[in-house]
Parts: sequence; structure tokens; C-alpha cells
Amino acid sequence: MTTRPHAGPRPSLAFTPTEFDFDSPPSDPIAAFLRWYEDALRLPVPNPNAVTLATVDAHGLPSARAVLLRGFDERGAVFFTNRSSRKGEALEACPRAALLFHWDLLNRQVRIEGSVTHTSDMESDEYWVSRPRASQLAAWVSEQSRPVDCRETLERAVREAEARFAGEPVPRPSHWGGYRVGVHAIEFWQGHEHRLHDRVRYQHTPHLGGWSPRRLCP
Repeated sequence: MTTRPHAGPRPSLAFTPTEFDFDSPPSDPIAAFLRWYEDALRLPVPNPNAVTLATVDAHGLPSARAVLLRGFDERGAVFFTNRSSRKGEALEACPRAALLFHWDLLNRQVRIEGSVTHTSDMESDEYWVSRPRASQLAAWVSEQSRPVDCRETLERAVREAEARFAGEPVPRPSHWGGYRVGVHAIEFWQGHEHRLHDRVRYQHTPHLGGWSPRRLCP
């Protein structure tokens, strides 16, 4: 007999989360997301900005992984990575993606779907210089998603990069940069007891003047 796992009660929070009226949803989902995101940043967790990124490659094969949100506004959600990686190749072949934020302590999720574009070189450079030097060196030596024989190979490559760039700033490699996932659709989900969750999905409808929200069944 299989035992069904049971989630225990969520710990109480040190703050009152922002309210969201699912029966009369706000007109601007971008501002609503930023309010929820501010709540998430107050959580006692290491990476409240972690988000699952789902892509489809040139062969129609889906894949998903966690990345870190580094910017969000009306243009979309921004993350940075090695553009030669598996996800980079998938985004070049099929420049559309889905994002999923899951904040368990808030019992909330946000889903975003949209087309994907590169951030500008200026945006990529600005974020690059904010990274720790060790992370910059790692970006230079890691052929992300490619096989490697052992960890020592990576560590030796880092030592070689340290010697190469000794005494000078580490430049941004041409294969490393940002992506922006446009917000064509965004859904807010608030969990409740007995699976009677609240859901509102916004569709971007510029020909109708902005956003069209619709309440969804759980």
C-alpha cells in the first residue's frame, strides 16, 4: 500500500503578504507581480528569485531548469546565462519560453509565457561587472551542458583563467549574456484548503488596450 505524503502546516510569516482580489483583479498585472515579488524577497529562503524556465528545442523536446530572475518590468523577465548551453541553443531554435515562480511559504505561484529576445550588450555588460570575480572566471571556463571528464579539469581551467586575467578585469565572454522573456500571458495562483485555489490569467491584448484578465477554475 502506497502512503500518501502529507504536507505539514506552513510556518507563520513575519509580515502580512500583499492581497490580491481574484474577483476584481487589478488592471496592471506587471505591478501586481512586482508586489508579489517584493513579498517573496522577504521570505527566509536562499533564492526567492529562483524561477523554473521551460523551453523546447529544434526537435520539439521540452526541458526545464531553474534560473535566477535578475530584472523584471513591462518588457519582461530577465535572466543571464551561457548562450551556448542547452537552454541557449533551444532558445535560439525556438525563441519562446514559459516561467514558473513557486513560493511555497506564501502558497503562491506565478506563470509567465512569452517570446524571448536577447538583452542588449549594455545590459549584459552592466550585470556582468556586478558578478563576483570567481563567477566571471567560471563563466569563461565552463562549456555549459557539455561533458567533462572530472572536476579537476574544471578547477585547472579556472586556475589557467586566473593567470590569464591576473591584475585586470575579467571581460564578458561573447557567449555569455542575458535573455528577456516577454509577458504575453501571466497567471496568478493562490493556494487554499481543499484544492479550491484562486487563479487569474491575464492575456496581453494590445488591440483591446492592454490586458484581459479571466478567473480560472482551480
